[in-house]
Amino acid sequence: MELLLEQIVVNPGQQLLLKDISWQQFEAILAELGESRGARLSYSHGVVEIMVPLPEHEKDKEFIGDLVKILLDELQIDFEPLGSTTLKNESMIQAVEPDACFYIQNQELVIGKNPLDLSKDPPPDLAIEIDITSRTQLDNYRLLGVPELWRYTGKGLQIYLLQTGEYRSSKISPNFPGIPIIELVNRYVKQCINEGRSRAIREFKSWVKENGVAK
Repeated sequence: MELLLEQIVVNPGQQLLLKDISWQQFEAILAELGESRGARLSYSHGVVEIMVPLPEHEKDKEFIGDLVKILLDELQIDFEPLGSTTLKNESMIQAVEPDACFYIQNQELVIGKNPLDLSKDPPPDLAIEIDITSRTQLDNYRLLGVPELWRYTGKGLQIYLLQTGEYRSSKISPNFPGIPIIELVNRYVKQCINEGRSRAIREFKSWVKENGVAK
């Protein structure tokens, strides 16, 4: 008897691995699950990982994404936020769904494109992963050529830059030169948790204006 994906229950914070899955089967899984789902998927060399985020994971994802949008808007930089869109490249047998991603330098190249195909389209300039459940696999992003990856864990924000084919930890973000991204994200995520999103966003906007970030 055939087992349907809708019969499988994955609890928040848990992962399910499916082995020996062909690319065509992976595409069929994406189609069956649809886009209006809570689960995140990744695929690498025949292994599909299905993960359902924890509620706090979703809050951090939305908040950090909002901080990025505020900075880009204040800097008057055009961008395309593509959220958790599936980044995939069949020739590399890789796919991943970030918690958030942004096209900045390459934003004009992806306007109106859905779905993306990274064998033809550029990767996002910035991807963000909330790693509460230790899911993030740097290899997926490395092989897909994502130049900058932010990984937020319980210990704070980490920035990884793709250099000569490998990710290396960095204290700065090339997308936001001169801005102390790690310090700001850590400070305002903590404030969001302790004092609520609205107050943290207002104070972040005040910091941006007081420090001459806005153009």
